Amino acid sequence: MILTGEKITEEVNNKKIIITPFNKEDLNTNSYDFHLSNRLLVYKSNELDFRENNPTEELIIPKEGLTLSPDKIYIGQTAETIGSKYYVPIIRGRSSTGRLGLYINITSDLKDLGDISPCELTLHVVEPLIIYPNIKIGQVTFWTIED
Repeated sequence: MILTGEKITEEVNNKKIIITPFNKEDLNTNSYDFHLSNRLLVYKSNELDFRENNPTEELIIPKEGLTLSPDKIYIGQTAETIGSKYYVPIIRGRSSTGRLGLYINITSDLKDLGDISPCELTLHVVEPLIIYPNIKIGQVTFWTIED
């Protein structure tokens, strides 16, 4: 079952869910909004190889914004550290990012139980899009587990 926003707050206070920093204004009915950090990785080559370690370069998102290009994949992270040993976090985009043609998570929306770290985001845009550091970019939900 999915946790409500009220239950997420309760479990953050009980230290069963970690969201750092935690801002009550980012809490929704059954999710928590997260923000994009100011760093991205981009592959150096336009041709990637499964058998190779594909080199990347780091981009810093300036406060005046960075334009993402549809022909690239960008690897980013949440500004928050998120996780739990008791609930399974699932990350997804917000409807507002989807309406702009921004995919924040091409695959791997399920975060491992017990992994408490910034969430890795795989960004891809349909059209050129200007992004900014610390923008509200996605949401995380927490699900109960069954043994």
